[in-house]
Amino acid sequence: MDPLATGLLPLCLGGRRIITKKILAADKTYEAVIRLGTATDSGDAEGIPTFHGDPAGAQERLDAVLEGFLGEIWQTPPMHSAIKHKGRPLYEYARQGEHIERSARQVRIHALTVFSSIMPDIALRVVCSKGTYIRSLAHDLGVELGCGAHLVALRRTRIAGLELADAVRLDVLENADEIERWSYVRGADLLVSHLPAVFLPPVGAKGILQGKVVGLPDDFVGTGEVRLYDEHRQFLGLGLAGDDGKIVPKRMCSQAGVALNAALA
Repeated sequence: MDPLATGLLPLCLGGRRIITKKILAADKTYEAVIRLGTATDSGDAEGIPTFHGDPAGAQERLDAVLEGFLGEIWQTPPMHSAIKHKGRPLYEYARQGEHIERSARQVRIHALTVFSSIMPDIALRVVCSKGTYIRSLAHDLGVELGCGAHLVALRRTRIAGLELADAVRLDVLENADEIERWSYVRGADLLVSHLPAVFLPPVGAKGILQGKVVGLPDDFVGTGEVRLYDEHRQFLGLGLAGDDGKIVPKRMCSQAGVALNAALA
């Protein structure tokens, strides 16, 4: 997350790392405070001002301008980002005063909602795809309004099915005992609950964890990515169901494999 950002930060443990890519690829929701009237070289409040403009009249045009950012847009990543160039993150070059040309990337803005406006600050709720830079959005908004803008606060409130309201503060986690800490851990299948579930018998479950292609249960109909469970409803991982009645293992939980192999030994 950005240095000035707060909010939701998922932590993946053990076999739950299988959903890390799902988290990175998921849509995200942010609450951002954008200050109109000044653009900075970093796109946020830590940067050096590069342009000053008059935000008068911007509020009346705001809704129409925001509508132009909805859907698929092209966005140039900021210099102050972790994107690598020759093995080094861009922010290292930026701190040394070097400028690196960046290619624009296509991202998707699903929703933009103004939930507070005390000029020159506007607060936006942004629902967006992975790879979206809210600092770049703030900068580009300032360009379209003609007055310049930069990000002054950012809070991530949602990642796919994970909500900030359900999160636990790090200080609470640090002071909790082991039992309480484990009570905060959610199932590894939380972010893939939209996928069809396949329940495998013991032999099939053991085979899929060993990387083998196994047969689909007779009562399952469908193809594509599926979440896999053993007969005790323990999450095993993800697989691909084919039209040939077989499941190809895709990404499995190592902890589940240890538990199942011990049970079948």
